[in-house]
Amino acid sequence: MNDYARIEKAMAFMVAHTADQPDLATVAGHVHLSAFHFQRLFCRYAGISPKRFLQALTLERGKQLMQSSTSLLDIAHTLGLSGGSRLYDHFVQLEATTPGEYKRQGEGVEIAYGVHETPLGRLFVAVTPRGICRMGFVDASNSEELLARLAKEWPRSTVCHSTDKTRYAVEALFTKPQEGASALSLHVTGTNFQIAVWRALLTIPEGQLASYSHIAQALGMPKSSRAVGNAVGANPVALWIPCHRVIQQSGALGGYRWGVEKKQMVQAWELAQWNQSQRCDSRLDDAVEQRQPNHVL
Repeated sequence: MNDYARIEKAMAFMVAHTADQPDLATVAGHVHLSAFHFQRLFCRYAGISPKRFLQALTLERGKQLMQSSTSLLDIAHTLGLSGGSRLYDHFVQLEATTPGEYKRQGEGVEIAYGVHETPLGRLFVAVTPRGICRMGFVDASNSEELLARLAKEWPRSTVCHSTDKTRYAVEALFTKPQEGASALSLHVTGTNFQIAVWRALLTIPEGQLASYSHIAQALGMPKSSRAVGNAVGANPVALWIPCHRVIQQSGALGGYRWGVEKKQMVQAWELAQWNQSQRCDSRLDDAVEQRQPNHVL
């Protein structure tokens, strides 16, 4: 078992046993590592500690749901940007195919694809020269399905295997963007309504959640929650278009193409990352304030 698989297995174990609050030694034992080695490995690949991840699965997520029930509606209405999330439109630029490109069915377009190991599981990634066109979790049964779907959407394109060309799309998920970095581009095909829903998903702040009805209201179609749900389910670029941030109005997780446990895992990982970045920003602000010169009047 490689390191990425161990981290994924450990996360899945914590998701399944959250109510038991397993300690470090228990989780480490589940992946056949010492507590010390497991702690270092988890922090290295997931970017957070096992304790932070478990906290996000329990109390932190519950508080987030309760605190954000009203503010999310404002966010959905305004579709505004805030904070420093790397998943907002100022970092992720969504480009839809033009009618002419759609008619040509990918003719003349070169698509590279590859499968990459990550702390959240294996990811299938496909990119065109204009951006990421597909990303999805891979298991033993669906890798060929994802490739077949790609070929169906772009039937006249040239498809080749190249992990070198797709690696950037995965690495950007687990590294903080550099100041002044160019926006990450997504190149997707979809109906006008689907594109509108996917753009709305990009405006949900990192570490926050929104309901299907919030998104429907934001689009000016309050009775279209079911259609919104279908569009969310058709999201071609997992993680970068954050369909995992959409839940039911009741607060229940709702569906996810790769399973509810995977959705909970992604939400917890992202929330823990966001909480950690907020703490770092707060410490930085305190340090800057302390360094301000004292003026004698």
